[in-house]
Amino acid sequence: MLHAKRWLYLVHRWLGVLLCAFFAMWFVSGVVMMYVGYPKLTQAERLAHLPPLRPATQGPDRVLEPAEALQRAGITGPLQDLRLAVASAGRAVYLVVPATAQASPTAPASKAASPRRPPAPTVIDAITGAVLQQVDAQHAVASASAFAQGAAGTIQHLGTVDEDAFTHSRALDVHRPLHRLHLGDAAGTVVYVSGATGEVVRDATLQERVWNYAGAWIHWLYPLRGNVFNPYWTDIVNWLSIAGIVLTVTGTVVGVMRWRFAGRYKTGARTPYRGFMMRWHHVFGLVFALVTFTWIFSGLMSMNPWKIFDSGAAPLRTEAMHGGPLVLPVPAASVPALLAAASPNTRELRWTQTAGHALVQAHSPTGAPLVLHAGTGDPHAWQPGALAHAAAQLLPYPVVRTDTLQAYDLHYYDRAAHTMTGGGDKPLPVLRVVFDDPQATWVHIDPHTGAVLGRTDTHRRTSRWLFAMLHSWDWLPLLERRPLWDVVLIVLSLGGVVMSVTGVVIGWRRLGLKLRVKT
Repeated sequence: MLHAKRWLYLVHRWLGVLLCAFFAMWFVSGVVMMYVGYPKLTQAERLAHLPPLRPATQGPDRVLEPAEALQRAGITGPLQDLRLAVASAGRAVYLVVPATAQASPTAPASKAASPRRPPAPTVIDAITGAVLQQVDAQHAVASASAFAQGAAGTIQHLGTVDEDAFTHSRALDVHRPLHRLHLGDAAGTVVYVSGATGEVVRDATLQERVWNYAGAWIHWLYPLRGNVFNPYWTDIVNWLSIAGIVLTVTGTVVGVMRWRFAGRYKTGARTPYRGFMMRWHHVFGLVFALVTFTWIFSGLMSMNPWKIFDSGAAPLRTEAMHGGPLVLPVPAASVPALLAAASPNTRELRWTQTAGHALVQAHSPTGAPLVLHAGTGDPHAWQPGALAHAAAQLLPYPVVRTDTLQAYDLHYYDRAAHTMTGGGDKPLPVLRVVFDDPQATWVHIDPHTGAVLGRTDTHRRTSRWLFAMLHSWDWLPLLERRPLWDVVLIVLSLGGVVMSVTGVVIGWRRLGLKLRVKT
């Protein structure tokens, strides 16, 4: 028994020497992340920074219709995605992804699909029909200037990067290498322009960049990304988290063993430690043991360690739901007709095949897109039950029920755009289609556009509880009562900081004593 107790103390002591500094860093950076997230360009931000589409198509040069632009680019067959926007070098362009997931015959070899990266859109000039072959510095500067919409000073091209501190997101892989440019604006904004399409794909103000070094960048151990440690980053984070769990559990056991719940020590205290640091480490360790364990454990769950939350479910059969890939109708509504039917502030037209209909979504910076018939240009309205009937084709299993959510719940909710899970499209109302499959799949569908917003199953709902709920406290009754959510998380984090900093001091004193003894 004494031997086991000694090992318990030793494990906690030396894991504390190693990890308490990490704990302190995680607590402090977690508070920063409550208010400043890792840089991202949300859909709303992207649309807000696109120039209005109508003026760009009303010049002396006629804008090509989609079918004509595709013909000039040598793209035949059905499509996966088709957009028209003033998105590349300040010019109106079509961005096309063929349904075969292959680059167009005239696109440069760098845009071809690879086993590791999805295909980049082929970019077609909407006036000339020319296919974009490369994105040089001049092209990138023009894109950045259009993005700034007159708010920029002297734009500086800072070169190209494959990956840096603010572009570790895997969603950017298709766009690498990235052009990095400083807008020279009051916010000190740096933008990243796709080396494949010429679009601005990320922005980061000076405030975001500075705070990220004390927030997400250090919290997620991103100093280990993009260098020789990159292949081992996942394992490092996983094993540090596991070691942190062991440290927390052993510390809790030691703390309980040393605390006098009945009676007191000779000093009159319930803790045997007389030194300031040891005494407060003991007290704060006991008070904040549970929340510390919760945050370290849920941090490990965020990594989906060893794919424990992968259910192995088959992919959704979206083509079956939509009646196949996108095929442009003949005849088709012209671009001027579509823009005339839409808001003057329309920034992007997107052609889609949705539940058997060829549609066009006219996107403005705010609000839901206007949905038009691609053939006639008339506003589209869904027949009752049409989307639910089409959604039944997503899986080869019966539908248990289709619910219409009018409010957010534990599994479908919105967060602030800067947060890790925020910035996505979470409209209300939303359809929830519940399938009777082995994974108990739920699919969320936008009843306005017919878009599949996402899926969740038993594994992912478990992840929602073990990660999002425990780590970010994404509990609606708390989120809806800010600043109560802020106060609770900040108080708990400060308690964790005191526990961790006292542990750092104790650890370094112990380490210094050992070193002095050896010398």
